[in-house]
Amino acid sequence: MKFASKLVATIGLLLACVTAQAATCKGKFANPITDICWSCMFPLRIGGAALASLDQEDTPNPGGIACWCGNPPKVGMKVSFWEPARRVDVVREPFCMVSLGGVKMDPGFDAPVASRYRRDGQDQSSFYQVHWYVDPVIYYLQAVLDNSCLENQGFDVAYLTELDPLWKDDELTRILNPEVYLFGNLPARAACAADCVTATAGFPNNTFFWCAGCQGSLYPLNGNVQAHVGGVQASSLEVYRIIAKLHREGLMWAASGDGGMCGYYLQPVMDKTGYKYHMLYPVPQTKKIAGKCCQPLGRSTILWGAGREFPFEGEDFAYQVFRKRNCCQGALSLGN
Repeated sequence: MKFASKLVATIGLLLACVTAQAATCKGKFANPITDICWSCMFPLRIGGAALASLDQEDTPNPGGIACWCGNPPKVGMKVSFWEPARRVDVVREPFCMVSLGGVKMDPGFDAPVASRYRRDGQDQSSFYQVHWYVDPVIYYLQAVLDNSCLENQGFDVAYLTELDPLWKDDELTRILNPEVYLFGNLPARAACAADCVTATAGFPNNTFFWCAGCQGSLYPLNGNVQAHVGGVQASSLEVYRIIAKLHREGLMWAASGDGGMCGYYLQPVMDKTGYKYHMLYPVPQTKKIAGKCCQPLGRSTILWGAGREFPFEGEDFAYQVFRKRNCCQGALSLGN
């Protein structure tokens, strides 16, 4: 009897230690030299000509070479590139700031923790919290200063889903995406297979705006993942959703196409082809596969995601987000 009691106590202690270790907030400050895939910025184009491409993927660009803007007045050349502009944490433990070295914030109140569970013994679902950082790497490294085609601000924590009551509640989230009622059916979900194919072969298809490519359904725009295959797949879906959510809320603006030549503009339904991303934590995605170390939203994680999730310290994630930028690079100012 004593042996049984000791065994139970020992197992309980081990489980407590494992639970405590699993709940420990881990993270890392990304090294901008070794952890960021800088080739994701390319192709760099002036007009329709590629100044440098490094065999990277691109989306269509406005034709011609000359451009002009009215405020402030300027005449210049059309340029395009992919700007490293944002960073995203996808975490299990609320207020665990992975990109800030694993710092755990204590705001004095609780928030929903991550969860994974199975329904009917088959489908696995999950929930994560997400942190959104303003991260214009080029600017705060002072690689290029005072350029109107770059976002000129410093690193900042811009959005915490722990403070958002819509992030856990599917019913409240429908305030943002009432069109979800049109796509909660089998034909609409089956159409996402086509989006998966196009995202894996190139970029996602904006016709299927309710789809998140191979990661599943874009709706609801919150942290509830209905079909959890793995941590890399689920966290990639959360990256997709937070970008779409912030576009819908007017907190993230588009920067590509003719509309982006003279500045950023509102885009409530995001252009899914306007973003690329790669993992920063737990394993930086810098090793190239077929010449690339980043991918468009919705691309299958089967190849690049292998070995990037592991127990305890490898179950939270951080990603670098690149935004497509079309801009009128001023060569001549018409103002005073």
